Amino acid sequence: MKKKLSEIVEIIGGELCGDGEILISGLNRLDMAKEGDLCFAVDGHIEEAKTCAASAVIIPANYVGDFPKTSIKIENPKAAFSKLLEIFVPKIEIPQGVSDKAFVGKNVEIADDATIMPFAYVGDGAKIGNGAIIYPHTFIGHYSSIGEQTIIYSGVTIREYCKIGNRCVIHSSTVIGSDGFGFTTKDGVHTKVPQVGNVIVEDDVEIGANVGIDRAAMGSTVIGHGTKIDNLVHIAHNCKIGANCLIVAQTGISGSTTVGDNVTFGGQVGTVGHIKIGSNSIYAARSGITKNMPENFFGAGFPVQTHSEWLRNQVALQKVPALIKRVVQLEKKISEKEV
Repeated sequence: MKKKLSEIVEIIGGELCGDGEILISGLNRLDMAKEGDLCFAVDGHIEEAKTCAASAVIIPANYVGDFPKTSIKIENPKAAFSKLLEIFVPKIEIPQGVSDKAFVGKNVEIADDATIMPFAYVGDGAKIGNGAIIYPHTFIGHYSSIGEQTIIYSGVTIREYCKIGNRCVIHSSTVIGSDGFGFTTKDGVHTKVPQVGNVIVEDDVEIGANVGIDRAAMGSTVIGHGTKIDNLVHIAHNCKIGANCLIVAQTGISGSTTVGDNVTFGGQVGTVGHIKIGSNSIYAARSGITKNMPENFFGAGFPVQTHSEWLRNQVALQKVPALIKRVVQLEKKISEKEV
């Protein structure tokens, strides 16, 4: 696909600075760009953009100063570039309908424009919504439901009675609705507690690859609408995750934890169970959350503390070796005087 820069401005908006007749044949990163490419640059990468080989660059609208290349100034360059990716990168065409190589159980409701690809398994009583796409080697358990326009990639398991909302994306090898980790122990023997609840994933949720979200012992584990979950995350039974949260890779959220709306967990964050974490909060990578947390909190460290306090502690720790050395020297001087 090729488009003039002036045509691209009509699609994404913004202010064109330079020649609108330049022909754009592709989109690329700054460090890989070549003639004919369009790139984007945000604050911190403007200098790199000035010398890249791209024919044009999308830059922030608030940039002040000389920019030597043809550019489009726009409020959010990354969002504009994302919109163009949908146009320039060809979509994979998948034939609608149910493959005769898929297994479909009894009393299954499948919308006319849904797609179920070969070697998928759809259990009895399941519901598949309009425009849903079920890739090969997926397991859709008995009486579970998949919402409209939702994509379930290959190798995903959706266990029985689980509910997936509209416009969700679930990436390969994720398991939704595996049993919660619940056991009683007597005389050194661990006995399983039946996990008879389910998982509810609300609308517009995206879940990465190799994620485990456990079904509730009773009731539901809930993932709120608009939440985005990275690869290799574990969310235990009976958790309630709020709307529009961001959960980064290798985070583990223990059972019966309630997370508010708009909470961000950096990589490898861990929590204890049965706590409440307030809305509109950010937890830096490797934070350890061991108690109830307020709203609007920016935390770091283990046990978690305010980010500013954690920074001060990290600076103080760097001084400890020198302090120990000085103490040893002072002890030596005192010892010599006593002799």
